[in-house]
Amino acid sequence: MRHKILIVVGARPNFMKAAPLFIEFKKYKNIRPLLVHTGQHYDRNLSKVFLDDLKLPKPHFSLGIGSGTHSVQSGKMMIAFEKILVKQDPRAVMVVGDVNSTLACALAAVKYRCTRQYYRPFIAHVEAGLRSFDWHMPEEINRRLSDSLSDLLFITEPSAYHNLLNEGIAKNRIFYVGNIMIDSLFQFRDQAEKSKILARLQLGKNNYAVLTMHRPRNVDDRQDLKNILSVLQKLSHSIPIIFPIHPRTQKMLHSHRIHIDFLKTVAPLGYLDFLKLMMNAKFVLTDSGGIQEETTVLNVPCLTLRENTERPITVSLGTNIVVGKDSRKIMREAEKILRGRGKRGRIPKFWDGQTSHRICRIVHKYLKAHC
Repeated sequence: MRHKILIVVGARPNFMKAAPLFIEFKKYKNIRPLLVHTGQHYDRNLSKVFLDDLKLPKPHFSLGIGSGTHSVQSGKMMIAFEKILVKQDPRAVMVVGDVNSTLACALAAVKYRCTRQYYRPFIAHVEAGLRSFDWHMPEEINRRLSDSLSDLLFITEPSAYHNLLNEGIAKNRIFYVGNIMIDSLFQFRDQAEKSKILARLQLGKNNYAVLTMHRPRNVDDRQDLKNILSVLQKLSHSIPIIFPIHPRTQKMLHSHRIHIDFLKTVAPLGYLDFLKLMMNAKFVLTDSGGIQEETTVLNVPCLTLRENTERPITVSLGTNIVVGKDSRKIMREAEKILRGRGKRGRIPKFWDGQTSHRICRIVHKYLKAHC
């Protein structure tokens, strides 16, 4: 008997977390992994690039949800995902990260389970326990609720373990396995080196910075956005800043009638192109969570344009510095890097490219014990 496991992806970072799991589960003869793409972030061409880059098949199920308010988007996902649950009756549902797809599909799976005679599907959350303690972040709500619904919680760093214990999660449900995104980074780093993105953008190694910015707190308010861009404009006199612009940010810039001619903007990039760009950057400015982790492993200085981080190990051990929206701090830390005094770090425990192996082994053992 082959046990069906639904692996849910919704936003582009999910692809990097799901790919190693899907590939590893294919090695088990009694497990059939099925990829579900909710379409939370959906661009036909870019999705195909990510699938091709990460050697993933076309998703077995595409929900095509698209954009919308958080509630509308989540509600549509639950309705569509429930239909798949009813038809497939999977043994497990695996959700990754902290996007709306993560919570919506975990909640739909729990509700579906209430209708079953047997305890199925069980729910596994990969990248559990991370906390910003900022309830204004939709991702924080998604993380906490997804964790409370999950049977197996796979964590990336020690802080996550303590967070989950403080929230009443039983120890035997928590597994310190490492960082699944780093599996993809290690697997595809050599291939990314072959990318021609630097030549296309006429860049040399270590002589440019990379910017990613999309969070509502940075781009929705016109004045906040102008303040951040003001310091970036000053910084651009010292180093070119490459900005793969997120569709949401593009929309807000247009709405605010703000021009960013001082930045070198490019369309959203595929995984291999962006990895090559990040690997060879002087430093990265970001409000993304995963990039804080990737830069730590690549030993590239990272300035996080947020007031907090749910990934504290990237600060305590890695290359990350949380600078918020403080223009003086952003400039001060950037100038340190330009003078060759950028922060260096170490790679955390279990960020070794073997996380998917550890997760799949635990899931397989759980299946044997509970079938």
